[in-house]
Amino acid sequence: MATRYRIAVIGHTGRGNYGHDVDRVWLEIPDCEIVAVADADEKGRQAASQRLKTTQAYTDYVKMLDEAKPNIVSICPRWLDQHRDMVVAAAERKIHIFMEKPFCRTLAEADEMIAACEKNNVKLAISHQTRYSPKLQVIKNMIGDGLLGDLLELRGRGKEDGRGGGEDLWVLGSHVMNLIHYFGGEPQWCFARVSQNGKPISKADIKPGNEGIGLLAGDSVTAMYGLEDNATAYFGSRRGAAGDRFGLQIYGSKGVVEVLTGHLPAVNYLPDPKWSPGRSNKSWIPVSSNGPGVPETLKDGGLLGGNILACKDLLAAIENDRQPECSMYEARQTIEMIAAVFESQRVGGPVAMPLQTRESPLGKYA
Repeated sequence: MATRYRIAVIGHTGRGNYGHDVDRVWLEIPDCEIVAVADADEKGRQAASQRLKTTQAYTDYVKMLDEAKPNIVSICPRWLDQHRDMVVAAAERKIHIFMEKPFCRTLAEADEMIAACEKNNVKLAISHQTRYSPKLQVIKNMIGDGLLGDLLELRGRGKEDGRGGGEDLWVLGSHVMNLIHYFGGEPQWCFARVSQNGKPISKADIKPGNEGIGLLAGDSVTAMYGLEDNATAYFGSRRGAAGDRFGLQIYGSKGVVEVLTGHLPAVNYLPDPKWSPGRSNKSWIPVSSNGPGVPETLKDGGLLGGNILACKDLLAAIENDRQPECSMYEARQTIEMIAAVFESQRVGGPVAMPLQTRESPLGKYA
């Protein structure tokens, strides 16, 4: 590339830190230089300055954006309550953005963030690393070539550890929602149940969530979505039910594909309309970036590898004036799918999408 990009990094030690390599990824990208870092925590700021090989370290990220004048900023904190202000500050200065997921706390915040980016022609990429994996295009091609037949169902679950339920929906479910949207298309409606100790949540169950999520409730979530191509998607999470099921399964009239998460996630294909190896003589076939049953020739780069692909795509999006592969619009769709779960529980039935409610549905509980 002819252009050399100036990169700034925003972190916040103790309140979201630096995400999943969203800061140091730029050290791996040619023609990019990290020129400054901002962190309100003194020790964290000093450590980040050394780690990112920059001498410019700020307490105030707004001052950094004004003085360091970057082309791109990495917004790294995992805590969602900071994302809206950070994105708007960068967008108003026409600085492109790479950021940690999830996008923000509410659809109202998402609308404000997108409006600021649109007004200033700012490109924003969200770090759903799996969306940049070369294996996803292979799965798309398999679907397009008819190997799965007609898409019928998509089924995802979170990690279901101590965060199971509402928090799992936000933190890990965001990856699953993004994949459901990518493979299944636009959601048309959502019908969901959110419960606590086996009973539907009430106002007494609603409390501020961890990691700046905002209002949160529920130790169990069950959600169903109607998708534009007539498939149905499901997501579930129950606290304490961990069993390494985190990922997405795509069911068609001719077979099944399972995709996990990461730069080169485990992907397996079952060419069986019965969806069960025990009912047929079919076996699961590993899928590589070269296709089903073909050996993998790429090295798994983990989270950093996924972020490298994301940042390279962001640079291409800037130079070609297009949206990144996983853009702010997809980021907002993920937030909407999450919000729809709580809105459906609140109204006691299915809700149409796009949602009319833009604030947190949990804040509207009677």
